[in-house]
Amino acid sequence: MNSTQHERGERFAALHVGEPFVIPNPWDAGSARMLEAIGFPALASTSSGFAFTLGRRDGAVTLDEVASHTAALAAVTDLPLSVDLEHGYADDPDGVAAAVARVAGAGAVGASIEDFGPEAGIYAREQAVERLGRAVETARGLGFPFTLTARAENHIRGNPDLDDTITRLQAYEEAGADVLYAPGLRSGEEIRAVCRAVSRPVNVLALGDLTRDQIADAGAQRISVGGRLTWAAVAAATAAATAIRDRGDFSLLTGGAPEWLR
Repeated sequence: MNSTQHERGERFAALHVGEPFVIPNPWDAGSARMLEAIGFPALASTSSGFAFTLGRRDGAVTLDEVASHTAALAAVTDLPLSVDLEHGYADDPDGVAAAVARVAGAGAVGASIEDFGPEAGIYAREQAVERLGRAVETARGLGFPFTLTARAENHIRGNPDLDDTITRLQAYEEAGADVLYAPGLRSGEEIRAVCRAVSRPVNVLALGDLTRDQIADAGAQRISVGGRLTWAAVAAATAAATAIRDRGDFSLLTGGAPEWLR
């Protein structure tokens, strides 16, 4: 199947009104192909996983590099792709809008925008809404369905204020976000409170304490894993390399490339 960007955008939008689904996060082109071969319906990039492939920490990647990464992922998979745009690589609304246009031009059919900047910290709600509003305007003018996710960063930025998070997500819904996301929610009660307070689909970051069914039963429409698949792969490679270094044990090495790559 070799669908158009418009068709991928339609498929991605449709997923948000169907059954709850898991959207895994590839860190490079090979992992994107792997996740497609396994049978997932869509993909979302991970800023921390991509930064790792460049030998950097999360947040130390440029928009040019993200655009190239987006193009590389879109070139090897027919799945809808949403891009982790962090804070949009700009504090000003026009800069955020330009970042959305940039990854859309590289093949994405969705993106997420955070309300936290590396220098500004958590943006004032009014500024966050203004930034998001420009991103929404850009997304609506692309000529194909583009699903925009608004992220409230409180819970992973040292401010686990559920009331403020909910108020922010309600404001982002009003500003036109298609999906709402507050990474760091850890209990079914927190997820239920968020999902009851808004009418748009909610994305939840899987943290390991809750199963897919528990998260979905709490009201989430979409479940992502962030950089955790990257770290699972790194942990497996580290264990194998350590066994080789310490014991000359090669038993943890796999037999070869998977069938889907041949």
